[in-house]
Amino acid sequence: MMNKEMLTEKDKKLAQKCVECPLCKKARKEQKGFTFWLVRKIEGSACPYCKAYEKVYGRKAHETIPIE
Repeated sequence: MMNKEMLTEKDKKLAQKCVECPLCKKARKEQKGFTFWLVRKIEGSACPYCKAYEKVYGRKAHETIPIE
């Protein structure tokens, strides 16, 4: 995870949208299929929510959530 001082409230709010996004949730859960492919293609270039998710959580929007 990135340094907390570098994260803004806007980053956190945008990242939360990605957490709630049905497409991203499905991609993180299933790890295959059209939705997974689509999220992988748009996350770094077109989607500000996916970019913020990566900044806040330190992983791509399509990657699974590690179980602690």
